[in-house]
Amino acid sequence: MAFAAATRGNAGALIAFDDALTYNYRTRVVALAAANRLPALYGYREFPDEGGLMSYGANLPSHYRHAANYVDRILRGAKPGDIPVEQPTKFDLIVNLRAAKALGLELSPSLLAQADDVIE
Repeated sequence: MAFAAATRGNAGALIAFDDALTYNYRTRVVALAAANRLPALYGYREFPDEGGLMSYGANLPSHYRHAANYVDRILRGAKPGDIPVEQPTKFDLIVNLRAAKALGLELSPSLLAQADDVIE
């Protein structure tokens, strides 16, 4: 329903929310974006792995390793309230050239050069 409304409204592209619902239904979300010919940007690399156009977001393995440091500090006696909140520092740009081709998009060489991974 939302994809049909976006298409009727002449949306030029889609930015998907980074939430559990979108992530859990990523195969369906990617398929709907492709079926409605909407170029889409996602927050997690699993989306381009599933056939989505591109993602830009925190590098989750790095994020999880960093979270393990928090757990270690708490288990060693640190009070959770005394540990500063830190933002992710490593972000990845993943581009899926097959999806770009299917959408009839030609991506700039400068974008591809900046990508951390290009799926061909």
